[in-house]
Amino acid sequence: MKHYLSRKVKIVLAVAVILAVGLAALSNVTKLSLPEMFVKGVLTPIRVGAAALTDQAEQMYSYLFHYETLAAENEAMKAQISKLEENARRADALIRENERLRALLELKDTREDFQLVDAYVIGKSSLDWTNTIIIDRGSNVGIEVGMCAITANSQVVGLVTEVGTNYAVIKTILDSSLEISCIISSSGYTGMVSGAFSSGNEGMLQMNYLASSAILRNNDQVVTAGSTVYPRDLILGHVVDADFDETGVAKYAILEPATDFANLEQVFIITAYNIG
Repeated sequence: MKHYLSRKVKIVLAVAVILAVGLAALSNVTKLSLPEMFVKGVLTPIRVGAAALTDQAEQMYSYLFHYETLAAENEAMKAQISKLEENARRADALIRENERLRALLELKDTREDFQLVDAYVIGKSSLDWTNTIIIDRGSNVGIEVGMCAITANSQVVGLVTEVGTNYAVIKTILDSSLEISCIISSSGYTGMVSGAFSSGNEGMLQMNYLASSAILRNNDQVVTAGSTVYPRDLILGHVVDADFDETGVAKYAILEPATDFANLEQVFIITAYNIG
């Protein structure tokens, strides 16, 4: 055991001598004292690690700052897009309004016998046989039950069936219960128009009681024949199909309504007119 320990001590001493000689030689080359070399050896890894952490922190800060800048720019861009979209909607509304006013002026020029009240559509209802719209004007501007509603292009919308102080309900020509005497402009054939829901043609009109000998063509224009309620020559629709009714004695025609009910925004109520 003593021999073993003495040998171990010798080895340790030899290693110490080698390290001392090596450090002395390194000190001579680097011109640093042994304590300086020791401190530098210990602190260098720490400094390297700290530098790496600092670089990562700077990168993270740069990323966060850049992200915040992009987020702010994105919000500003969204606001600009929203404003542009709003301006576009207003421009479209103004264009439509100008078109309606132009058509209204033409209507007043061609139908000087009409007294009209304009109104906007604020509600719609469609349930099987019935089809109605609600407008934002009522008895406070002279609207009464039984008055005819049209578009600025002389297209029939329907008949006023209910009136409040500042609203009115219009039963449209798509309603199966509403019948209007009519005539085919080009040929003079007469009949009655109502909603075609009962025949399976929802959203269309049906002209009944046509003579079996009537010659019908696609796109024939159908207008009002004239009555105490509906002035003459208001446009109802155009023929798209025809056939014999179930009796085989009379014909009927399917019409596409002239009024675009899906996009209807404004109507005009005929409060008075000269029957002539």
